[in-house]
Amino acid sequence: MLAYVVPLCMAVIGIAAILNVVRLVQGPDMPDRVLALDTLYINALALIVLFGIWLASDLFFEAALLIAVMGFVSTVAVSKHLLHGEIID
Repeated sequence: MLAYVVPLCMAVIGIAAILNVVRLVQGPDMPDRVLALDTLYINALALIVLFGIWLASDLFFEAALLIAVMGFVSTVAVSKHLLHGEIID
């Protein structure tokens, strides 16, 4: 059953990632684009975790953790830059 569900979930999350890219390019203002980028890295994270489940490899989970940390830090940095104009106080 897992052989059918994981590719289906990967396809659905792939469609969500494509829609996020459309929102990232087409967004009316900068906060919408930052939110789309944040959601895009979360979708990429989910795809990597699902791929790791599908191949039964632990390496993908470590890569997903690194992407999660880098995505969080970059989202905070971009948000702080949008609010104050500088990243480091």
